[in-house]
Amino acid sequence: MAEKRAQRRLAAILAADVVGYSRLMEQDEAGTLAALKARRQDVLVPTVAQHNGRIVKVMGDGVLVEFGSAVDAVQCAVELQKGFAGANQGLPEAQHIVLRIGINLGDVIVEGSDIYGDGVNVAARLEGLAEPGRICVSGSVYEQVNGKLELAFEDLGERILKNIAKPVRVYRAGIGANSVGAAHSALALPDKPSIAVLPFDNLSGDPEQEYFAGGIVEDIITALSRMKWLFVIARNSSFTYKGRTVDIKQVGRELGVRYVLEGSLRKALNRIRITAQLIDATTGAHVWAERYDRPLEDVFAVQDEITDTIVATMEPEISASERDRARRKPPEHLGAWELYQRGMWHLLRRNKEELPMAQTYFRKAIALDPNFASSHAALAVSCFFQITHGLTNEPSVTLDALLDEAFQAVALDRSDALGHSALGLGFMERGQLTDAIAEHQAAVSLSPNSPFARYAYGYTLECAGRYVEAIEQFDAALRLNPKDPAGWSYLTLKSSSLYQLGRYEESVEIARVAARFPVVDLVWAHIHMTASLGQLNLKDDARTAVAELCGRRPGLTISKFRSWPHNMSQPRKKNIEHTIEGLRKAGLPE
Repeated sequence: MAEKRAQRRLAAILAADVVGYSRLMEQDEAGTLAALKARRQDVLVPTVAQHNGRIVKVMGDGVLVEFGSAVDAVQCAVELQKGFAGANQGLPEAQHIVLRIGINLGDVIVEGSDIYGDGVNVAARLEGLAEPGRICVSGSVYEQVNGKLELAFEDLGERILKNIAKPVRVYRAGIGANSVGAAHSALALPDKPSIAVLPFDNLSGDPEQEYFAGGIVEDIITALSRMKWLFVIARNSSFTYKGRTVDIKQVGRELGVRYVLEGSLRKALNRIRITAQLIDATTGAHVWAERYDRPLEDVFAVQDEITDTIVATMEPEISASERDRARRKPPEHLGAWELYQRGMWHLLRRNKEELPMAQTYFRKAIALDPNFASSHAALAVSCFFQITHGLTNEPSVTLDALLDEAFQAVALDRSDALGHSALGLGFMERGQLTDAIAEHQAAVSLSPNSPFARYAYGYTLECAGRYVEAIEQFDAALRLNPKDPAGWSYLTLKSSSLYQLGRYEESVEIARVAARFPVVDLVWAHIHMTASLGQLNLKDDARTAVAELCGRRPGLTISKFRSWPHNMSQPRKKNIEHTIEGLRKAGLPE
């Protein structure tokens, strides 16, 4: 009887492992195993499923995944790296779980549920070549995906891989310029002085002081953001470098800035030591460095000194009055400021679990210092997200609370841009678009470098039917915050505006970028993408998009979509009907 031939097939293979797994296990075996289990459940399994992959096996610190498409494999790898990086935020560096990934397209031998052969071996060797947090692909993968994904590839040349007969051409994959979180895409320098403030290192040995260190940096960014002549990268993008050893020149290229401020903080008893240094990112040269040893109650004075020094260094002709105008009114109690910073940490995650926690901290800060305008403004913004994300059972009550807190914030400090943005969003939800636009214009005037002020202004302009102007604001927000984990929100609204302008191809392109973000409840990007494909009469793509949309919202129909709570200003009513028209053409059932 003839021997049964081995079953073979062509497959894209993704091999990944955890960097420093032995070190992590040695320092905390139980904690590491629990964290890995959570990452597999929360990030790995859903991401692989979303990109049509099959987990072949999990091997302690590694995983092998099979795909029928090289494009799916690379997209999955990018989302895995984003998902793991997002999960590391807020954790000490020693607890970070970081992947390196290799991908190959080749022939594999199938035996039961397992696979073998050179196709698998090459992927494993490529994973060994990848740097922490990075992706390496073979030439065969590159040939399949180049031009199909918004990714930059760096040719590393031919490499001799262990136990592989022929040299393999290797490419390092980055994330394209149109994606938030770009790893290697250099952004052009603005036409004015530009700076990014990196998170300060917490040298106190107390993880609780991470909030304190982050708060000081946040205040410095806020003060600098009020300078109209200065271009300032937002906190969300700066903080993606937290806990990482970075090349300042690379940071400058990735964020598109000339200057980078970095530093450290040590808090002990009633004293604080802060070091700060300003670096020219184009050359790597140090411009200035200073150390501040002060009583803890002088922390706000130290923030002002650092801000003044940066301003004086970068723009010698700036007047003292401009520097004074940039100062934020500090709270009377340091404890209120710390509670506010803790609340902001939760607010930035803006999901069902985190928003109530943020509100708890903001209310505690207000109870300690009722005159601290920023806490009232942030509490108002948290109410807005509860409304727009459908996380409140009583939208009208939540809207009343939003407006109450926003009015209070503006009354306490008319120079607080966040208060004006929150009030504008409240007016927008009420359909008072003229009042809303006036508040947003005030916010942008007060803080032209605030991506949230730009986002909120663009949102209201979109509701008012001023789509071209709205797109300008969303683009400004994206440039100010190029690595924002919440960048999907800017992109989703930009896609909506493009759709309403009838620029359907562009709307699809931007919606696809937004849809790549690892956000569990992301649905509006898929709505705009589906409607645009329907308008373009791309039946196969539209059918696939409808299936994806209904996978995220099971049982969705035209009538159910119409019944969703929408801001129903007159222009917005037309928007919804236009969107329904595209969804109907795409094949969404009535």
